[in-house]
Formats: sequence, structure tokens, C-alpha cells
Amino acid sequence: MDQLLADMSQSSFNLMLLGVLLSVSILADAVARRTRLPRISLLVLVGVAYAVIQQGILGEPHERPLGDLSEPLINVALVMVAFLLGGELTLKRLRNTGPLILILSVSVILVGALAVGLGLTLLGYSLAVAVSLAAISVATDPAAVSEAIRFEGDSSLRSRVILGIVAIDDAWGIIVFGFAMAGLGWATSGNGAEALAHAGWELGGALVLGAVLGLPAAWLTGRIQPGEPTLVEALALILLVAGLSTYLQVSSLLAAMTTGFLIVNLSRHHTRSFTEIEHIEWPFLIFFFVLSGASVDLGYMGMAAWLTLAYILLRLGGRYLGGYLGVRALKHSRKGIPSDLGLALTPQAGVAMGMALLAAERFPDQGSLIVATVVTSTIVFEVFGPILVTRVVRER
Repeated sequence: MDQLLADMSQSSFNLMLLGVLLSVSILADAVARRTRLPRISLLVLVGVAYAVIQQGILGEPHERPLGDLSEPLINVALVMVAFLLGGELTLKRLRNTGPLILILSVSVILVGALAVGLGLTLLGYSLAVAVSLAAISVATDPAAVSEAIRFEGDSSLRSRVILGIVAIDDAWGIIVFGFAMAGLGWATSGNGAEALAHAGWELGGALVLGAVLGLPAAWLTGRIQPGEPTLVEALALILLVAGLSTYLQVSSLLAAMTTGFLIVNLSRHHTRSFTEIEHIEWPFLIFFFVLSGASVDLGYMGMAAWLTLAYILLRLGGRYLGGYLGVRALKHSRKGIPSDLGLALTPQAGVAMGMALLAAERFPDQGSLIVATVVTSTIVFEVFGPILVTRVVRER
């Protein structure tokens, strides 16, 4: 009986906490509108405040607020983001991006990731930390970049190029992160053949799962009546991707992005699934951002200070150098594109934190250090990143 009451008490606490988080998000949204502070950063700070109260004031051990409920909520939120990213990758958009955006995006990604990975390795950090943060550094927050450009009201070539790059940047990030995790698993395993097979399954299995779910979903989409049935269809798809990818131990981000890519390109006359997901995505992202902040182990904050500073500086330097080299490679096509274009791609938010949580699960010994670094740097990039975007756009 006592155990039953304890379980009921925990269930009641979880339900009340979910309600409190949604209520706090309304306040954060109001503060963001009045102060122009990113609401994502405010939600992460709410989670950090919870960690401070839990670990610093109450003296309790580091533990996620919702216990076992945290992991599925985070997983569903990440799958939604990846699914919507896949829905942005239409063949028409990919054709329209052209060599200009392709050259610049690849240059920024490769040079930036190498700068972070090699820099952290030379500073003496472990391979797991250096490669994980190098892969995480690829992701950009398209919402923050788009909002800064929209606020400026600029429609010049440089703004169109920046928007084109961020439209596919997180997709690149998911792919790079998947290969990085698979490569790390192979490099850190004592059994090379087994690790290589596992890495191949993690990536190849994700593509297979995305196809198995995406192909019938593409046929089904549009044949279901709009409204509640379509919402159920979309939510069922998200839950299937999240659950099956976890069960089969494949990349949930790559599987979800593949599913979205197939649906948007094979059922071009209907995009209702993506619309319905967009309608319900934000509550899950609220839980995700707050839980990401609450995942910080304060015992690692001091240890992560120098790593965070190094990561911020290396990512900024890598983005600048990548943009500079990409613009130089364009030769006669670079007129009107500033050499510091890469600095406009510094905002970083949800996908990066999701990758950090996934890396922490893969490498628990380094997990707290990775999460503390990414959470802290995300707040910095979300606050100061839009300022750099505005600076690049205003250059004449």
C-alpha cells in the first residue's frame, strides 16, 4: 500500500510538473517578446535553475526532473525535429540551392568540424569529447538566423545564401553526427569487425527503417481525411519512428529525417502530416529544452568551463575560416558575398542539445562534460549569434 501511494505521489508530481513547465513557457514567451531574448535560451535557463535548486540548495543527487519519463519525451521531440527537417529537403529545393550554397555549406561544415575536433584533441581532450563536439558544432539554429534576417528586412544575395545554407545545415549535422557516433564506436571498440558491423547497422538500419515507414506513409498521406485523422496518422508515425529506432538501436534522427524526406518527395500534393506535426511540436520542445537544462550536472560546470570556452572560440574560428575559404573558392561568383559569411551561421539550439544528450547516452563517462559544455555554449550562441547575423547582413 505504501509503495502504491509512493507511485501515485510520483505520478501526481510528474503531471503537475508538466503543467508547471507549460505555464512557465507562456511566461518565457512573454519575456522573449518584450526583451528580444531567445525564448529557447530562457527555457534552457529554467531547466538550469531547476538543477541549481535540486543539486545546490536541496543537496539532492543529479537526476532528471521527470525520471523515466524524461527519455521518451526527449526522444519524441528530437524525432519530430528531424522529421520536419526531412520534410524541408524537397528535390526542388535541393536543385534550387545550386553550387553556390552547396560549396559554402560544405566548406563551413568541414572546416568548422575539423577546427573543433583537431583543436580539442590538441588541447588534450579525449577522442569521445573532441569528435562528439566536432559533430555537434555543425548544427545551426535556422529559426534564430531567419528571425534576425527577417527583422532586418534584407533580401540581398547574401541573405538568401545564408537562409539557403541554414535550411540544410541541420540535415548535414544529423548526417555528420550519425557517422561520427558510428566511427567513434568503431574506434573505441576492442573488436573492430563487430564495431564496424554495428556502425553499419546504426546508419544503414536507420535508412531502412525510414524507408519501411516512409514509403507506406507517403502512399497513405492524402488518402486520410484532414483534421483529427491526419493528426493521429502523423503522431503515430512519430511514435513508431521513436520506438522502433530505440528498439532496433539505429539512429533515430537519421530514420526520422529519411521518413520525412520520402513523404515530402513522394506525396508532393499533400503536406498535411508536416502541418499537423508543426501544430503539436512546441509543447514537446518545451519539455525538451527545460529537461536539457536540467540535465546539467553542476559538479561538472567548473570542469567544463575551459572546455566550453575552447569550444566557443574554436567553433567561431572554424565557421569564419570555413566561410572565408568557401567564398574564395567561388572566384567570380562571390560578388556581394562577404568573406565573414560563416559568422552568420553561429546560432545553435535544439538539434545541438539533442545530439549532446545522445552522445551522453553513448559515452556516459564523458556525458556530463559534453552536456554541460553544449548547454552553456548554446545559451551563448543563442544570445550573441543573432548579433553576428545582423552584423554580416548589414555589411556593405
